[in-house]
Amino acid sequence: MQIREYSLPAGWFPRESASVSNFLSPDRLQESALGRLKGSCRAAISPHAGWYYSGRLAALGAASLKPGAQTIVVLGGHLPAGTPVLFAMEDAVRTPFGHMLIDDELRSDLIKELDGAEDRYRDNTIEVLLPMVHYFFPKAQVIWLRLPADIQSFASGKLISQIAAKLDRNINVLASADLTHYGQNYGFSPQGSGKTALKWVREVNDAAFINAVKSGDNNEVLRCAVQDSSSCSAGAVLGVMGFAKAEGLGSAQLLEYATSADIDNGEIPDSFVGYASIAFP
Repeated sequence: MQIREYSLPAGWFPRESASVSNFLSPDRLQESALGRLKGSCRAAISPHAGWYYSGRLAALGAASLKPGAQTIVVLGGHLPAGTPVLFAMEDAVRTPFGHMLIDDELRSDLIKELDGAEDRYRDNTIEVLLPMVHYFFPKAQVIWLRLPADIQSFASGKLISQIAAKLDRNINVLASADLTHYGQNYGFSPQGSGKTALKWVREVNDAAFINAVKSGDNNEVLRCAVQDSSSCSAGAVLGVMGFAKAEGLGSAQLLEYATSADIDNGEIPDSFVGYASIAFP
């Protein structure tokens, strides 16, 4: 059996199963908009920074997904328009809970239709979410699939729904995306620094992207991501929106929003990133 091993350095997420279980305990998911949506959704969006920064929000998205799914399709990003769809081609992925099998039958059919290529690169968008996926769905298989930031990814999401239905496969889809990357570290500082910059990211740039997702406007989602630099992984978001559309799911609901600046509890850092957890009931 060929296993996709960890590529991220230690510190992105706990490597011990007990530490993961403790992090994902119900107490950490309280005081959020998850509430009645816990375990009731077929699709969600989670951020993908290190767990210290966005782990709690990521867990909210994963915890919103319905139990009992046979396969969890995790959509990653970090791919520009025009690049091929990328799949993990191993038999399984490593998580702190052991090996999580990849659904080879579903992957094979998806590759044929999406003209996919092998993902040979180190990337955090999917790997950082896999321990959560394995924790909440210990008996499920997984698909590792990264989508480019172009409108075709919306159609790809619809195709995922169609192929899963053809195989009579009960699936959930979890998309991985961060929002605005602001500051000198990212070469993007249109509103200077400090409180003015943080307020703009929160109330203008990230808000516009989140509202586009909630309204179901896939073209506006792509525009916000590309023109306003409000998301690093628009392909994943478009994919889950396409899946939600094909499945007839309800309008997206924001579970929680935060930025990495919130961690500091004091002086606003020069560079920070926005995070949102969103579910499709």
